[in-house]
Order: sequence, then structure tokens, then C-alpha cells
Amino acid sequence: MEIVYVYVKKRSEFGKQCNFSDRQAELNIDIPPNPELAEQFVERNPVDKAIQCSTSMSEHEANTERFEMETRGVNHIEGGWPKDVNPLELEQTIRFRKKVEKDENYINAITQLGSIMEHCIKQNNAIDIYQEYFDDEDAVEVTEEAPSAKTINVFRDPQEIKRSATHLSWHPDGNRKLAVAYSCLNFQRAPEGMSNESYIWDLENPNRPEVALKPSSPLVTLEYNPKDSHVLLGGCYNGQIACWDTRKGSLVAELSTIEFSHRDPVYGTIWLQSKTGTECFSASTDGQVMWWDIRKMSEPTEVVVMDITRKGQLENALGAISLEFESTLPTKFMVGTEQGIVISCNRKAKTQAEKIVCTFSGHHGPIYALQRNPFSPKNFLTVGDWTARIWSEDSRESSIMWTKYHMAYLTDGAWSPVRPAVFFTTKMDGTLDIWDFVFKQCDPALSLKVCDEALFSLRVQDNGCLIACGSQLGTATLLEVSSGLCTLQRNEKNTASSIFERETRREKILEARHREMRLKEKGKAEGRDDDPREEQPALNLEELVSKAEEEFFDVIFTELKRKEAEATKKKPKVRRPSLETDEEVEGEDGGEEERDEREEEVKRARPW
Repeated sequence: MEIVYVYVKKRSEFGKQCNFSDRQAELNIDIPPNPELAEQFVERNPVDKAIQCSTSMSEHEANTERFEMETRGVNHIEGGWPKDVNPLELEQTIRFRKKVEKDENYINAITQLGSIMEHCIKQNNAIDIYQEYFDDEDAVEVTEEAPSAKTINVFRDPQEIKRSATHLSWHPDGNRKLAVAYSCLNFQRAPEGMSNESYIWDLENPNRPEVALKPSSPLVTLEYNPKDSHVLLGGCYNGQIACWDTRKGSLVAELSTIEFSHRDPVYGTIWLQSKTGTECFSASTDGQVMWWDIRKMSEPTEVVVMDITRKGQLENALGAISLEFESTLPTKFMVGTEQGIVISCNRKAKTQAEKIVCTFSGHHGPIYALQRNPFSPKNFLTVGDWTARIWSEDSRESSIMWTKYHMAYLTDGAWSPVRPAVFFTTKMDGTLDIWDFVFKQCDPALSLKVCDEALFSLRVQDNGCLIACGSQLGTATLLEVSSGLCTLQRNEKNTASSIFERETRREKILEARHREMRLKEKGKAEGRDDDPREEQPALNLEELVSKAEEEFFDVIFTELKRKEAEATKKKPKVRRPSLETDEEVEGEDGGEEERDEREEEVKRARPW
């Protein structure tokens, strides 16, 4: 139904109608200019006029609701039993199984399912769907792209009182999580109210940690178990070793007793490649390396004292600050000390003296990082003081390669897991250096300013693409490197191996030469000691001075003669008139007179 309402208004109320017509222009008024009025005006010079030429813009902000993720678990338990059968009673379950197995329907179902399963198994045996067809092909060399890195994410310490991110550890399955240990390493300077918690971060959620680990003392190190991703091992500031199971919550699952633990902070913890996956060992600045089994953490299973005098005395031990263990060398492990010495040890030795095999000394301060090359285990990297050094087990006198001395102190370092010639270092000025000694040996291939504060820790992901750096204020920065730095280049393994062998041979030659020189000096010293009566002729100081002066003036006199001979050759010939004939006389007389005068001057200058 349409509703219409009509408004009615009289024509007289509209007003007078406008009638327009054309007509000629008319002059209504003409005002001539008045000169007297011009005198009353004041000239304004200069004149400022503001003109806005830009387009008017408006600003609009929109804050979308953030999508928060939450992890939940499902616990599957045994079920499907009848109500009258208790699944915990072994006899009842066996009796029920025998009853079911005699049923004809069960036999028919198993026969039918067995034929289907057999068909699938034959298919899998015929074609491997997971086969890598191009695994043997060499990787394509990437040289066009310049080395670069970009920040992916930043994980900040949620506590108000900031602590240093002292250690990082990647999740072993997929590297989707990052465990960060937070503590204050300044002795007796920890602020009041500082939290002891450390966190596990999900890479996709940097706003809130996924799990908070609550130890009794701040964690200095934190490591994932490579065989069980739910288990973590931590080294505490008070010297205890703690173990967590994330399925059981944030509290400590196992903790070593304080009487049998380290006396100083635990700076290194490593899981061992054992059958049970429960063995590990730790190192501390108290000079001890301890082996543990997390199933019984009351006391260590073995203790090695880092005494290089091989006496096994704890008061002479060197403080351990870094550890290295390679699964391909199960009996060997290496320890980096506070005194700048790397100690190579043999775990299977019977006595304390035999467990210390050899030492490598070359740093002026603590060795903060120690790691073997994943492609060449006999070569290892150390980071300490202002340099990073590459060593070979065949050359113990000195390192085979080293970086230049930096202005800032180096704090950590690690090899690339995919490229044998690439390693990473962090510095106190907040810089991450990426070295590629095949491409450039004097300077880093890429130097990146990560943050303004000092970087304390570094960890590289297993695929080599992601790098996590921990800073002094507890910020963990996640960086992604370019494909050229995380892709194996063509013949890189052979090239890196040849470089290591060449530098090792060079160091061996230099060591042999130095050893020979030391033996000669020692022999000379012993000869002097055996013949004390043999007197060397006394040297007269005046004779030495007079001999030096004579040699000096002889050199000057020889140089003057040479210059005079050159000047004589360059003089023009002078024609002198004669009564009988015109003789050409060379300017020799003047030259001889000048030479005689110079000889007299030289003779007067000599003291003899």
C-alpha cells in the first residue's frame, strides 16, 4: 500500500516572479582617484603570505584483535574393555583375549584385514614414497646473492627486573620452540626481587612464553634432550643440576643434592649419546667435570678434575667455562677454561692423570665457546678475548687460523651446521659477525648490528637458516640469513678440508723450525756453561766508533765522486783562441780544483 501526502501552497505566497531581460551596460557611479589618500598609506615591505599547496590528509588507525594460540594435550589410555573386566588385572585380560580369539567373527575380521594390510605392505616394498631421488646431486652454487640477514622475531624478558640471556637451546623436533636461560652473572650484584624463572618460547607467539621453568636458583645453561623433547637439563647458578619434564609442569622433576654438586655456577651442560638418553655431564669454574644420570640425581657417577699438572688436586684445577662433546668420538671430550687453555680429555682412562690427554693454549682470557667442525671433527673453533681461533688436533703449539683482534670483546661463537667454512661470533658491542673463510679470511663476510647492548649467547638452528642471539637485557633476537649462507656450495667440503690441511702443514713446519732454533739456543747456552774459562775478546768502544765513522765518510766520499763525474760529463765544451790553432779545451781544470777543495774539507772533518 502506497501512502502519498500532497502539500498545497497558494501562488501568492511564492513571492514576486523574476522576469529577466537583456539591456545595455549603464554607469551608475564614477569615483576618480584621490592623491591625498595615497599619502595616508604605509608601504609594507617585505610581504609574507602563507600558501598551503599540499593535499589535505586524514589519519585513521585500526587495531585488530590478536589471535592467541594455546597448546593443549590429549592423554590416550587403554580402553574398550567390558565392565566386568579390570584392565589392570593381567589374568582377567588374558582370559578375555583367549575367549575373543576363539570367536568366529574375530577370525573372519582378522583374515579380511590381514589381506588388505598385506596388499599395502607389498605396495610399500615395491615403491618407496619417501625416497630422495636427487639426494646425490651437488647443491647449486649460489654466488649472485650478497650475504644478508634480517630480524624475524624478538623475544623479550617479561620480568620487570631485566636479566641476561645466558644460554639458548633449540627444540630438537622441528625447531619450533626456543628455550632461554636467564640469570645475572655479576657476582653478588644481583638486584633484589630478581626472578629465577627461565622460559620456553614458541616462535609464532613472541608476546608470552609458552612454559615457565621455575628452578631454585637462576639458570646459567639450559639444554633440550635430543632423544626426548619433553626433557630439559639446566645448570644453576648455585652449582646444582636440575631436570624438567614439560609434561609434568613448570616445577623441577629431578635435582642434584647440594653436597655433591658443583661449588661454582654451572657454565656447561651437554647430553651424551647413550642408549637410555638419560646421561649427561656438566662443567663449572670450580675445576670439575661431572657425569650424571637423571634417573638418580643424588650424586654424580664420575668426576674429572681439570688439573693440567696431572696430580688430580682440586686446588690446582683450572676453571671450566665451556664444553664440547662429539658423538662420533664417544671417548673424547674437550673443556675450555678461564685461563685461555683448551684441555682435551679421555673419558675411558683409568686414572685422573691419564684422563687429561693434551692442552692447547692461545687465548688471553676465558674461552666462552668451544665447538668441533661438524664436517671435520679434528678441527675445532674457540672464541675468547678479542679473537676467534681454529685449531687442529695435529698441531698443539698454536692455532692454524685466527681472526683479527677486534675492538670489542667476543662472547660466543658457533659453526654453521650445513656449511663447513662458515661460523658465527657475537661481540660486546651488540654485533653478530658471519665468517666465510673460503670467501674472505681477513674480514667477516657479513657484520650485523643486532642490538645496542652486549650479546652474550648464540645458537644456530639445525638447518642453518635461523640464528638466535641472547643479549645482556634478556632479549632473544631471531635472525634469518640469506640462502647463500645456509646452502652448501659446490666442492665446499673439499675446499675447506684442503684449507685445514694446508694450514696444519704450515704450522707443523713452523713448529719444527722453532723447535730447532730452541735446541740450538739451548746447545749454545750449555756450551757456554761448560767452558766458563774461555774469555771473549773485549771490544773497545772507541775502535767501534772510529770504524763506523770511517765507513760513513767513505760512503759520502764515494757518492761525491759519482756526482762529480756526472757533472763533468754534462758540462759544454769551451773554444779558446790561439795564435797557431784553435784548441778545444774541456772544462777539466775547474773540476779538478773543486774536487781537491772537497777532499780537503772531508779530511778536515775526519777526527784522525
